[in-house]
Amino acid sequence: MPKNILITGGAGFIGSHLVRRFGTKYPNYHIVNLDNLTYAGNLENLSDIEKAPNYTFVKGDICDRALLLSLFDEHQFDTVLHCAAESHVDRSIKDPMAFIHTNVLGTANLLQVAKERWEKDYSDKLFYHISTDEVYGSLGDDGMFTEMTPYDPRSPYSASKASSDHLVRAFYHTYHLPIKISNCSNNYGPFHFPEKLIPLCINNIIHRKPLPIYGKGENVRDWLFVEDHVSAIDVIVHKGKIGETYNIGGHNEWKNIDLIRVICRIMDRKLDRPQGDSEQLITFVTDRAGHDLRYAIDATKLKEDLGWVPSLQFEEGIEKTIDWYLANGDWLQKVTSGAYTHYYDSYYGRGN
Repeated sequence: MPKNILITGGAGFIGSHLVRRFGTKYPNYHIVNLDNLTYAGNLENLSDIEKAPNYTFVKGDICDRALLLSLFDEHQFDTVLHCAAESHVDRSIKDPMAFIHTNVLGTANLLQVAKERWEKDYSDKLFYHISTDEVYGSLGDDGMFTEMTPYDPRSPYSASKASSDHLVRAFYHTYHLPIKISNCSNNYGPFHFPEKLIPLCINNIIHRKPLPIYGKGENVRDWLFVEDHVSAIDVIVHKGKIGETYNIGGHNEWKNIDLIRVICRIMDRKLDRPQGDSEQLITFVTDRAGHDLRYAIDATKLKEDLGWVPSLQFEEGIEKTIDWYLANGDWLQKVTSGAYTHYYDSYYGRGN
């Protein structure tokens, strides 16, 4: 059936893949992408679908209540896919209030507007909240995060996401707002802003710059290819149970140092450099404050209840990712230089 879907943060990394998947796979869905175009929001991520008849972009802030009310009235949304968030841990340590503003207050504002506009008829409505495994805190050498793992956030970023998760559940239990939540492991893939580990290292290897690794590189993360992530969201939206939380994981645990060594070997081969050349760029730096040791997602519920499993193992996904960055040097150059910020004015400023 046709749907009118609001996707928040749709010009960001995960959000742009989400917009593209829903906009192309479901041509009878009208997708409205609401993004404030902060530093990581880049409309060039969506240049291939920006003129699609079922796609609309709106520049705006999820904290702007009047804007949200007008968008709900104009487009009669039946589905919200809430992806907008400040997401970089290092930035949250330097400026925690920005994360509280967007991730907590912005989510609360969006929930309240959805409740007000839907409460006369919740049938066929959905508020889907996209969250992170970082809300669960840090694991030791054993164990995995399940949907029942108690929350134990360790950074301003993860605390703000935990707060937003709690708000979404509170609106479900208090007002019966139809919600679903997913908590995912670390994503990687095309269009990733190069402050994050994998694109940062790819870009730095290209330019023979140091590869900064926190501590001894012993921290472990579970890596999920971004297109697998949005395929899981697709399944949860259409088949998941209202009120439920689903963990999305890649079953790909890597120590940071081992991950970077894999990238170095692939990059040396792709760039026709001597093997071992890029590893010489590895530079160990002072560890991040409150750095979680290990994340690992148990996605058994998603597999058993909805039949979803990731399509790619890390070695295949990282090859695809590196190939994309090497083939899209112009995108990478614009992002690292800041030139991508002119795209909105150059295109949308013409009234297109």
